[in-house]
Amino acid sequence: MDIGGLTTVVANSAYISARGSLDGTANPAANRDQKYHSRLKLPHITVCESLRETLDLGFQTEFLNSKSEYKGSGHLWKDVEEYNMAEDADRVKKASKILSRYMEPGAKYFCPFLPENGITAIREKHKDAGDDLFTDTLERVLDFLKEVPYTFFLESMYLKRFLQWKWLEMQPMEEDWFLDFRVLGKGGFGEVSACQMRATGKLYACKKLNKKRLKKRKGYEGAMVEKRILARVHSRFIVSLAYAFQTKTELCLVMTIMNGGDMRYHIYNVDENNPGFQEPRACYYAAQIIQGLEHLHQKRISNVRISDLGLAVELADHQDKIKGYAGTPGFMAPELLKGEEYDYSVDYFALGVTVYEFIAAKGPFRTRGEKVENKVLKKRVLNDPVTYPEKFSEKARSFCEDLLVREVDKRLGFRNGSDINWRKLSAGILTPPFLPDSKTVYAKNIDDVGAFSTVKGVQLEDADRDFFNEFASGNISIPWQEEMIEMGVYGELTLWGPNGALPNDLRRESILERPTKSSTCTVS
Repeated sequence: MDIGGLTTVVANSAYISARGSLDGTANPAANRDQKYHSRLKLPHITVCESLRETLDLGFQTEFLNSKSEYKGSGHLWKDVEEYNMAEDADRVKKASKILSRYMEPGAKYFCPFLPENGITAIREKHKDAGDDLFTDTLERVLDFLKEVPYTFFLESMYLKRFLQWKWLEMQPMEEDWFLDFRVLGKGGFGEVSACQMRATGKLYACKKLNKKRLKKRKGYEGAMVEKRILARVHSRFIVSLAYAFQTKTELCLVMTIMNGGDMRYHIYNVDENNPGFQEPRACYYAAQIIQGLEHLHQKRISNVRISDLGLAVELADHQDKIKGYAGTPGFMAPELLKGEEYDYSVDYFALGVTVYEFIAAKGPFRTRGEKVENKVLKKRVLNDPVTYPEKFSEKARSFCEDLLVREVDKRLGFRNGSDINWRKLSAGILTPPFLPDSKTVYAKNIDDVGAFSTVKGVQLEDADRDFFNEFASGNISIPWQEEMIEMGVYGELTLWGPNGALPNDLRRESILERPTKSSTCTVS
């Protein structure tokens, strides 16, 4: 019996069972650990009310339903977001609904703060159903809500509930809160495995960075940059960081798990007799990468790998270019290899290499499986022409050639020459060309992933432990809040008194009240 193969089968079965269906129909509570779920409790208001003095209480959206006279603006906000994500065929109808519901005097949710000239412009253009039809409207809504309406929120029971949730968010959730499943792959400093947050049942990917290996290879700065950037970005096209904690031997980044698996696995391993992607699939993935790159560039981050930000570079507010060696051999642009200053255009060269590999199932500067020294690879990138197999159409070849131009000022670096519906892609409603099989694990056998050797001769000191403590910062706000909502915890814990009255956990005096005596007798 192949023990290694059996190990993989068992590990895959446990992982598939834990993740349930990929279409969202699985019961979110089915895989909770009740012991840990019971620890997710909102505190009594007396425990957390001091947070009001320390938290940034800038504009929050929780108050929209706290005053009936402001519900119109809240509903308008949601309807505009719905319009922005709608299919083209539905947009005119939704625009007409917004006009009649919020912009006609006498309407139930009429919003008098909207300027008449703005409403007139929308009436004239709403049948065109443009992407920016309600851009100014949304700005006006937010400006309105940030003024008088928000002051009511700051004095309401909704603010108290907000403080309770922020207190819970700040509680430490470390190694014991997570259940490990199979190893999915490995990087330069450690393994990546599937894991589950025990209290909610949500699956994540956990990237484990070996502390001694990090120190030996001087990886502290890169690890902190990756962690800091992952915590800053929030895009459907980039993995999000939800938790950062440490164990005795590792630093752990708990991130979005991609159930479809690693892209390289799909290129080379799913169909070994016919590696690579057909052009429609390559085009779809390239468009998603572009969306992710644009989000990073807006945050002044230059990067070449959307799911692994260990090689990302941050530009300061005053910087247009930067100098330094960062990237993966074979993906780095010529200006970077020559030691020149570079900007975001290096990412589009890397995109060209990626798209080429999608289709050709090899890099543009090496044959498949070829081991090439970095100095040889550098020479090829700087000097050798790129050849294109017959499976490239003229359009795909032209796109890659424009991205792989060695002269920066001639390189393609924006959305162009594609039939992709960018608005639908951004909203997550564009049908993908490939859907993962819910019963398949798209990862190599566990034995094939390989194991790391033991790190010897490295001693950890107080300065190292200070760095580890800074790195292990706990929960990341937005992903944690999204998890609480997605997995049903927010709805379970956000309870009010009869007819919406103040519940006991928000009444300061209730802490002094004795519980009502029970008339129930028990016999042991």
